Amino acid sequence: MLNHPTVENLYQLRLFGMARALSSQLQSPQIGQLSFEERLGLLVDSEAAERESRQTASRLKRARLKQAATPEDVDFRHPRGLDRGLFARLMTGRWVSEHQNILICGPTGVGKTFLACALANQACRQGRSVLYVRLPRLLPALAIGRGDGSYAKSLLQLGKTDVLVIDDWALAPLTDEGRRDLLEIFDDRHGTRSTIITSQLPVEHWHAAIGEPTLADAILDRLVHQAHSLELDGESLRKKAKPE
Repeated sequence: MLNHPTVENLYQLRLFGMARALSSQLQSPQIGQLSFEERLGLLVDSEAAERESRQTASRLKRARLKQAATPEDVDFRHPRGLDRGLFARLMTGRWVSEHQNILICGPTGVGKTFLACALANQACRQGRSVLYVRLPRLLPALAIGRGDGSYAKSLLQLGKTDVLVIDDWALAPLTDEGRRDLLEIFDDRHGTRSTIITSQLPVEHWHAAIGEPTLADAILDRLVHQAHSLELDGESLRKKAKPE
């Protein structure tokens, strides 16, 4: 009779993993073969796994990733120049610990955003805070923030996020205000956080795309040095997915 109230008490204490694990133990005929310490260890392990799962789900929700991409779903068979060895090293998360960046370039449809979201998903699993933004929407939002008073708060959020994903880099010419916003963002993050950039434009053309040499030097100095590059090519994966 003590078992059912114990399960209820665990739920009331919000120890959901332990409650479910105890319910499972009570239905197992072999559980009596384990010592008290062993059973308790299993309950604690279940609670820890449950909490980690909830925390990861919460980080993924806050990240607002464009695609529900996972490392397990990455297609290495399609010929697009994706280095499997480099991608495997990036999966360890060491690049985040060392505050390095990732630059993913290639033509439309080769999976740049998917790869960026898969890397971001892995970072969430490893306990990192992540935020996905598209540059064509980020800069206008910051401009609006100057007027409504949210500019400083937005910069603070961008600056403290462990992994910032900026999609669709250099799709359109930058304004002077946009260039200065980017410099503020990367100056805050340089040497303390990591950024993933996706772009249809090769890295060697980014300086010209930024448009103002002095600001371009400052931005790229903070972004490109100590960065891992994934240079993709080949046919669009969307053509592959198109029904016959």
